[in-house]
Amino acid sequence: MRVFGTIRRIAVVFCVVITATSLFSTIRASASPQSTWTLENVLKQLDTEAASFRSLTADLERTKVTVVVNDKSTESGQISVRSDDKMRIEVTQPDARTILRDGDNFYIYNPKIHRVEEYNLGKKKSVVDQFLLLGFGTSGSSLKESYTITLQGEETLDNRKVLRLELLPKTDEVRKQLSKIQLWLDETSWLSVQQQFFETGSGDYFIIRYRNINRNVRIPDNEFKAHWPRGTTKVQPQA
Repeated sequence: MRVFGTIRRIAVVFCVVITATSLFSTIRASASPQSTWTLENVLKQLDTEAASFRSLTADLERTKVTVVVNDKSTESGQISVRSDDKMRIEVTQPDARTILRDGDNFYIYNPKIHRVEEYNLGKKKSVVDQFLLLGFGTSGSSLKESYTITLQGEETLDNRKVLRLELLPKTDEVRKQLSKIQLWLDETSWLSVQQQFFETGSGDYFIIRYRNINRNVRIPDNEFKAHWPRGTTKVQPQA
């Protein structure tokens, strides 16, 4: 179905995503230190942190790897997310593009050809959210409902200790698109600093890195309005 192609594009761009996504918030100063994490404790911590998540901004870099020809392509930009189902991604390199979500409405704007694709997520909202919100305020209990989760252990990424989780989708709809997802969580900030999505069948994958993350900053409503330059062609692909 056309909608699943759209979902894959959403995930690849971020992503969303889409990536993620869930996995952030700052550990409270009163939280007791813990040197050995279990999956149960990680999910409980995500439940706690999700309750106070309101927004996030970050720089992102997405690298797509096509395994059969050993080809890599990278794009970068900025992401803004709010907990009220709003998201904006500005891809700046190498080709400009805007990905916008406002509730059930989803847009992909290509300034090079002056065209915007408009979608209504509708009944597929819950499936799309598994990508877009993966790492953006989703609780551990919600994550457990959608995925079979394994704690892979501790690693070091950008000189920070991180926890790596492996997620296996539980629903057929998601498994048709992705075979598994890996998440890297900063142990001090509880933000997702990296995500890796493995596409079903091809073995291809893409990695999204998040840097300069700011949590619970004020993002004005205007950032999520579908305002496009005059002369933009609007297309509504049929799902």
